[in-house]
Amino acid sequence: MKRSRSVILATVAALAAGSAAVYVSSTATAAVACAPAWSASAVYVGGNSASQNGRNYTAKWWTQNESPATHSGQWDVWADKGACGDTPPPTTPPTTPPTTPPTMPPTTPPTPPPPNGSLPRHFLTGYWQNFDNGAAPLKLAAVPAAYDLIAVAFADATANPGAVTFNLDPGLASAVGGYTDAQFKADVATLKQRGKKVVISVGGEKGTVAVNSTAAATAFADSAHRLITTYGFDGVDIDLENGLNPTFMAQALRSLRSKVGASLIITMAPQTIDMQNAASSYFALALSIKDILTVVFTQYYNSGSMLGCDNSFAYAQGTVNFLTALACIPLQNGLRPDQVALGLPASTRAAGGGYVAPAVVNQALDCLAKGTNCGSFRPPATYPAIAGAMTWSINWDVSNGNAFANTVKPHLDSL
Repeated sequence: MKRSRSVILATVAALAAGSAAVYVSSTATAAVACAPAWSASAVYVGGNSASQNGRNYTAKWWTQNESPATHSGQWDVWADKGACGDTPPPTTPPTTPPTTPPTMPPTTPPTPPPPNGSLPRHFLTGYWQNFDNGAAPLKLAAVPAAYDLIAVAFADATANPGAVTFNLDPGLASAVGGYTDAQFKADVATLKQRGKKVVISVGGEKGTVAVNSTAAATAFADSAHRLITTYGFDGVDIDLENGLNPTFMAQALRSLRSKVGASLIITMAPQTIDMQNAASSYFALALSIKDILTVVFTQYYNSGSMLGCDNSFAYAQGTVNFLTALACIPLQNGLRPDQVALGLPASTRAAGGGYVAPAVVNQALDCLAKGTNCGSFRPPATYPAIAGAMTWSINWDVSNGNAFANTVKPHLDSL
């Protein structure tokens, strides 16, 4: 799945703030009416308006429990639209008290994000290897308890364009002393009984799945639905490292969502270069299915130095600055914080480059979530709802004494 990549430096698309609808009274000295008062428990999406302390604000993206008074500005979630209040009195006092101008409802009703399958607020994801490559071979039920979301790597392509299937690898089965399809299904059920979520990953470094037409999109949705029904998977992970068509893959995923329902988990594991520019195919796919997308865990490794969201400096992989400056790009260009996670190798053997000690992963999470423990790069905002972290792979982590899971998972629980 995760090996060497070519390096391309791309520019970062700027995020435009939405505009707020305002009410103007009919008098010559009109004042802007206050939008409904901001509520810490309410969910706001881009374009929704709220007022606080006599000022109107407009949300730029999904937000909850982020006070407009302290989270407004060029790089923050709320845009300050200025003072608001009742119509000021005319010079001659009226004989009847002035009426309070009506308040405007949100531009669109606030809607919650799509279900994430009851995953924790900050969760740990790991890939389970359906092959034997020198990492610790494991039956699925042997996955350590620290992992909340397990991605089974990988589904296989078929002769039918877009269609996918799943077969246990004979080499893995031999390495674990025998493993049947029935045992694998039972292990999926066991993990779910433990409160874990299991998705089938499509692609990988050597994957050849291609969804480049409406017919292929239909074949993908139909075959992925069969796998979900047959094995009990909670969703699908898109890890197409050899290119994708965002239009037809979006069709496929929306069709799959219509078959499975709102509980479907959809994850994506793009390479670093794939999330450098909002116009790139992977980034475009993520934005086009934002309403049904669970999380994107970009592979922040095997990429060399890359531009960060400041678009002024190439940060070296394997550093806290690289993680925070690169994660800042999707965070500032349309994805919600709960849809962004950090993907890292579990050990130096798991990837060709970009490994960082698990403590550095925690440092990056602190910087992004709270603005603490940053390196020289400081993100333009904090993202308390950041989803978590992913590692390639669970097998390599077990081979490395579970250092990644044992370090990162407790820290995620403390955020």
